[in-house]
Amino acid sequence: MVELAVKLKQLRMRSGKSLQEVADAVGASKAHVWDLERGASKNPSLTLIRSLADFYRVGVADLVGENPGAPEEDAELVAMYRNLSELSPGDRETIALLMERLKASRKP
Repeated sequence: MVELAVKLKQLRMRSGKSLQEVADAVGASKAHVWDLERGASKNPSLTLIRSLADFYRVGVADLVGENPGAPEEDAELVAMYRNLSELSPGDRETIALLMERLKASRKP
């Protein structure tokens, strides 16, 4: 999955816009947009994410890397995601907890 910072920079470069042009269009500071592109700002507001998605004419899910139908996603992961929809809410919660435990156990 491509992270937000990389995706934002790619979109800006493809659009040929400057940091200032993007900042002005989405109502943010140039420094904030730069921090987002560098990955230094880890928790942007949903309003800003929506504004950036609208500006670049992409979906929010595509922008934040949560779109399982995106062409760059691993087919096996997409299949797993689709299978989750067939499970009960309780089963999905159990799987989410298991994933969090697995991620936590891998942290140094």
